[in-house]
Amino acid sequence: MSEVAAVLLAAGRSRRMGAFKPLLPFGGVTVAEACVSVLRAGGAGELVVVAGHRGEEVRAALSHVEGLSFAVNEVEGSEMGVSVARGVEALSGEAKAVLVALVDQPAVPPLEISRLIGAWRRTGARLVVPEWQGRGGHPLLADLSLREELSGVVAEKGLRALFEAHGGEVLRVPAGSPYVARDMDTWEDYLGLHEEIFGTPPPGL
Repeated sequence: MSEVAAVLLAAGRSRRMGAFKPLLPFGGVTVAEACVSVLRAGGAGELVVVAGHRGEEVRAALSHVEGLSFAVNEVEGSEMGVSVARGVEALSGEAKAVLVALVDQPAVPPLEISRLIGAWRRTGARLVVPEWQGRGGHPLLADLSLREELSGVVAEKGLRALFEAHGGEVLRVPAGSPYVARDMDTWEDYLGLHEEIFGTPPPGL
């Protein structure tokens, strides 16, 4: 098993989208499936999906994926940090670092994830962030020496507090893809991204 785990955040209600992001079609699979595949292809081993809203449907959509586990964020409308904490708490003790990925970024190339893992292994940086044209993105990688802070401080104050506390330990890695810094927040974002990646509108829409 890889020493790098991943936590995929998929607990939100997708209010701005107007449709539930994790289960939208993305190529021949759902958005959630695409995200899981990218994380695995990029080198993540253990993988925890944090579900909340429509959590049973997310579980069903990913039921065929081997070695996947789930955590639950039961706090309706909570900040992202709560989901990060629930995901980190669900990790086994085997992993030494964790990738925090967003379900609204299904187009991140696996190579970008491999770059983050490689940078962490080479440098020992405790926080590694992809950067596209000066803008930070996801997934980010956190060394699990920060596990307690990820479970506590981040749940209470968010990831920004963690980065402020460890500003001198952040390694920013130039990305080769704009998709690390491009969220799929609205319906127009989704349609445009699908067209860019696959050259067609989403199937059935």
